Amino acid sequence: MKKKIKIKILQVIPKLGYGGAETGCYDLAHFLHEQGCGSYIATSGGSLLKFIKKEKVKIFKLPVHSKNPILIFINSITISLIILLYNINIVHVRSRAPAWSCLLATKLTGRKLASTFHGTYNFKNKFKKFYNSVMVRADLVIAGSNFIFSHVNENYGNFFLNNKKKLLVIFRGINTNYFNPKKASLIKINKFAKEEKIDRNNFIIILPGRLTNWKGQKLFIEAIKLLTEKNISTSVQAIILGSDQGRNVYKKQLVRLVEQYRLGKFIKFIEHCAEMPIAYGIANLVVSSSIEPEAFGRVSVESQSMEVPIIASNIGGSKETIINDKTGFLFKSGDPASLADTISLVMNKDYNSLKFIGFEGRKNVLKKFDVDKMCNSTFTEYKKLIKTF
Repeated sequence: MKKKIKIKILQVIPKLGYGGAETGCYDLAHFLHEQGCGSYIATSGGSLLKFIKKEKVKIFKLPVHSKNPILIFINSITISLIILLYNINIVHVRSRAPAWSCLLATKLTGRKLASTFHGTYNFKNKFKKFYNSVMVRADLVIAGSNFIFSHVNENYGNFFLNNKKKLLVIFRGINTNYFNPKKASLIKINKFAKEEKIDRNNFIIILPGRLTNWKGQKLFIEAIKLLTEKNISTSVQAIILGSDQGRNVYKKQLVRLVEQYRLGKFIKFIEHCAEMPIAYGIANLVVSSSIEPEAFGRVSVESQSMEVPIIASNIGGSKETIINDKTGFLFKSGDPASLADTISLVMNKDYNSLKFIGFEGRKNVLKKFDVDKMCNSTFTEYKKLIKTF
């Protein structure tokens, strides 16, 4: 009888923050340990590191965030040594710069390489497209949504002429036990509201996401302005929740726009919420107003899981995660009037209608976007890749 080989997986990611790629890496790492696998992560650092259970997942601190060609080469040698020393079967990379290191390392050691496309990786010239193409040079290429699958197939399809290459969709998943309205502490919700001076008697609309132009904060402000002009938003409290991550100029532009429209009493900026379920627990409505396609649309999924109605742009991954008019609402991308009208539509719905939307939203996430489903699907593909089971 053929002896089963213990699968050992090394995930490589630039930093372990709180983004979708990072949390997916974190969740999969611990899942692999529970399946009896060896689980390893190479990263340069990040705030999520302190939550890694070191007895389950071994961490290697490497400068894999760097785009410096010399460091990329040095990283490839270091990763090769890790592969040989710990007998790694598969390296799973989630970003372009470390992907070049991982590609070289797996070629040198004869191991399998998996990659996950977490975005569209825009390209303006042939050099940038070549740089991006490292993500599809793996033995297994995972797209986090059908939108990303189509993007990869359309722009990098020539790299899949080799039948050994494989492109497939594994929807990203979230921890539905963590994003669970029944587990959001009312004490913490009230504390957060008090600390941030949020009047919970208002209709609270939250726009989560880092402060960057493509996330559509300016469009959101325009939409709130249109609502005020309709004289229906006197009880509205709109919250732009997210860090500028060093984009000080953009943050100042947003603040100036709020002042210009005299929306100070309607729009509030909050930089951070340590526990996002608490932020969702305060909200009556969540908005994702991205003006460029979301690769997946994590905010849309998290809000549905928390049973909070969601409004999102009708582009990208959000079209796959939201069932329009059932688990949430889609508005015309880039159109503040469309967003304002959709917000008004939701505000005019009765309590039972909103509760039903929330219920259907969580049911949708449990069925399609639960983290266990994502981890199980990925693990199945790992086993197929090395053909040991």
